[in-house]
Amino acid sequence: MKSFKRFVLFLLLSVFSITLVACGGNDEDASDDAADDSSDEKITLDFWVFGATGYDELLKEYEEENPNVEIKFKTSENADHHDALFTALSAGTGAPDIAMIEVDQLDRFKQAQDRFVNLYDLGAEEVSDVYQDWAWDTANSVDGDFLFGLPTDIGPKALYYRIDVFEEAGLPTDPDEVSALIDSAEALKEVAVQVKEETGKPFVDSMEMAYRAYLDAAPESHLNPEGELLIEQEGSLVKKAYDFAVELNELGVVGNFDMWTPEWANAVNDGDFAAELGPGWLKGWMEGNAPDASGLFRVATLPQEFSANWGGSFLTIPAETDHAEAAYDFIKWLTSPENQLKSFQSHGLFPSAPAVYEMEEFKNNEDEFFGGQVTSVVFGEAANNITEAVYKGEMYVSVNNEILTALTNVQQGADPEEEWEAAVERAKALVSR
Repeated sequence: MKSFKRFVLFLLLSVFSITLVACGGNDEDASDDAADDSSDEKITLDFWVFGATGYDELLKEYEEENPNVEIKFKTSENADHHDALFTALSAGTGAPDIAMIEVDQLDRFKQAQDRFVNLYDLGAEEVSDVYQDWAWDTANSVDGDFLFGLPTDIGPKALYYRIDVFEEAGLPTDPDEVSALIDSAEALKEVAVQVKEETGKPFVDSMEMAYRAYLDAAPESHLNPEGELLIEQEGSLVKKAYDFAVELNELGVVGNFDMWTPEWANAVNDGDFAAELGPGWLKGWMEGNAPDASGLFRVATLPQEFSANWGGSFLTIPAETDHAEAAYDFIKWLTSPENQLKSFQSHGLFPSAPAVYEMEEFKNNEDEFFGGQVTSVVFGEAANNITEAVYKGEMYVSVNNEILTALTNVQQGADPEEEWEAAVERAKALVSR
C-alpha cells in the first residue's frame, strides 16, 4: 500500500512539473529575494531535515550572527520526511524554505526540477571547490546546468573488522596490514573463508552487505538518465554485485543479520560476524549502541574496486520560498568546512568538504571505541578515492528492493538464476507503469 501511495504521488508530481512554472529558480526572482533579504526586516525560514543531525544547535549560532533571521527547525524520520516533502511539492503549497534530501531519494525529486531553486542562480559556482567533486556532481542535473543542493555529509565506505575474530582466525589486526592483505575482491573471499574455517563465524553480516560491495561503486546501476532499465543488459553491474553476494553465500561466509534489526545489533555487540563493509556514519551508531564491542573494532581501507559512497544528503531550496537568497546564505554557512567539522564532532556526520580532512581536530580525533585509532583519516582517504558521481534514478529504491528480495530468497535456498530472472521481471513491471 505504501508503494502504491508513493507511485500516485509520483504521477501527481509529474503532472505538476509539466504544468507549473518555477516560482523561485530564475535570476530575476533571486535578485528580488536578495533585495528583500538585505533589509532589516525579520525573515523566517522553515528548515526540514531527517535524522539526528545536530543542526538545531548550529542554527542557533547562525541566528545570533544574523539577528534578523529566525529558523524554524523540523526533524522527522527518513521516510516520513521525504513523503511529506513530496506531498508538499506536488500540491504546490506547504513546502519549507530549506529541505534536506537523502542521496538515494535525490533523483526522484530531480524529476520536479521546476519546484526547486537553481543554486547556480544564487552564485553556488563560487563554492563548488569546497566539496568533493563527485558529491557536487551528484547534485547536478544531467546536463549540468541546474544545481539542486549543497552536499552536507557523505558516507565513504571502509572495512570495519573485529580484531578478536581476526586474531582467532590467525589474521593480522593492524589496519595497515589488513588493508594490504584485503586488496582485492579475491583476497576478501580468501580471508572470509579463513575466518569461517577457523572461527565458525561468517565474515559479513548479510546478503545485502555482500551485494553492496560492488553495487555502491557502480556509476550507473539500475537505470540510466534516459530511464532505461540496465539490470537486464549484458554486463550489468547490478548482476555482478548480485553474483558476488551469491558466491559469498555459497562459500558459507554470509551471516543472516539484517541491518538495524535487534539481532543485528546484538551480533555487532557480541562479535557474531567478522566485518562490515560500512560507511563513515556507521561509526557513530556503533559507539552509542554496541558498548561491549568497545576497543574490539578497527577500520581499514577497502580495495579500490569497492571504493564507494553509501549515504549522505543535500540541502535544497524549494522554489516556493520567498527568501531564496537568505536560505542560500544559511545553507552555505551550514555546509562550510568549519561547520562540517562541528557536525562531525558532535553527531558523526562525515564531511563532504575535503578541507576538513586537513584540520588538526579531524586528524587527531582518536576514537576510544576503536582502540584509539584515528578512523577519520581512514574515511577521509576513502572519500578521496571515490572518482565519480553515482546515478541512481528516481526508481532506485523500488527496483533495488526487488533485487534484495531475490537475495533473501537465495539465502533461504532458492535458485539464484531463477530468483534473478524473477526480480528483473518485477523491476520491468515497475518501470513500465
